[in-house]
Amino acid sequence: MNLFFIEFRDPLFGIIIFFVLVFIIAFFSYWLAKFKQKEDYRHLDKFLKQFRGLPSSSELKLLVNDTKLNEKTWLLLANSYFKNGDYEKSIEIYHELLCSKDKSNYTQTLFLLGKTYFKAGFLQRAKDIFLNILKKNPRTPQALRYLLLVYERLREYDLALNVLEPLDELQIDTRDDYIYLQILILQSNLKITVDEKLDKLIELYHENHRLTYMVFEYLFQSNPKLAWENFDNSKSKCLTDILWRLDKKDLDLDIITKNGYLRELYTARGDVNLATSSSVFELDVLINLSKSTNATLSFEYVCSNCKITFPFAFNRCSNCHGINTSNIELGLVKDYHRDFSEENNSFQ
Repeated sequence: MNLFFIEFRDPLFGIIIFFVLVFIIAFFSYWLAKFKQKEDYRHLDKFLKQFRGLPSSSELKLLVNDTKLNEKTWLLLANSYFKNGDYEKSIEIYHELLCSKDKSNYTQTLFLLGKTYFKAGFLQRAKDIFLNILKKNPRTPQALRYLLLVYERLREYDLALNVLEPLDELQIDTRDDYIYLQILILQSNLKITVDEKLDKLIELYHENHRLTYMVFEYLFQSNPKLAWENFDNSKSKCLTDILWRLDKKDLDLDIITKNGYLRELYTARGDVNLATSSSVFELDVLINLSKSTNATLSFEYVCSNCKITFPFAFNRCSNCHGINTSNIELGLVKDYHRDFSEENNSFQ
């Protein structure tokens, strides 16, 4: 009988059985752990779903009136939603706070609601709220400021000008706002010709010497020759992107020759050969590179107030709403336009 079970006394067989048992135990332990982890995630996900969606109006009303969380906490929560761009949740919270029994911060909450409506693009609602605030508290500069912005977005420039009067009475500097609105009114006026607009725009600039970028951007787009005739050489650097994008036929070589920065700028672009170097790094690189090198300038615009960077030019910052706060930052990029032109020529 023992002859049939002799393999059980073989040491190699025992080792094989041992490793088989280890493999089976490890296999089942691994999948048991995976299953347990999956169950834990399922329960956690089910738990977190309770907080992913905004409660209904009735649930939110109960939560707001709950004494466990004070009004300041709800305002901080609404502000966090506002900063994350979730305006709908922020608006819901402000609405419920305005309907709550505690009216100690009613005006502040109403202002925050109007600000959120403005940011979300509901301009008419924001306008109604700010007018309501000013009806009861006419000397509220924050509400006046946002009402000014609302009128500007709605293109109701005459009403925006009226808002400047109470701001002046509150000793708030509105000179840039006044000139900015005057230029917008002038540009949007369909009753006068382009030449009349340009003449009035030049007259306005010579009177104030403000908003240079906004003025000369319109001048160079409409009449480059007239723009060069009224060109302010001291403002060359702040107009770098406009000057860089001008067509070669629109250049005034007499003015360029007399202006050191313009000599460097247009030498870097390859239109003239009037400079051998530049104190501006990007221009110096382009001047010293061969003309066959496909490189050009890129532009970014940094607000001097809030330090936010934008890929496009602006006259009023969309973040802090400051006027004439744009600073141009130069960069070097590949000139895809030249590559495209050369590729087209190769097929001709």
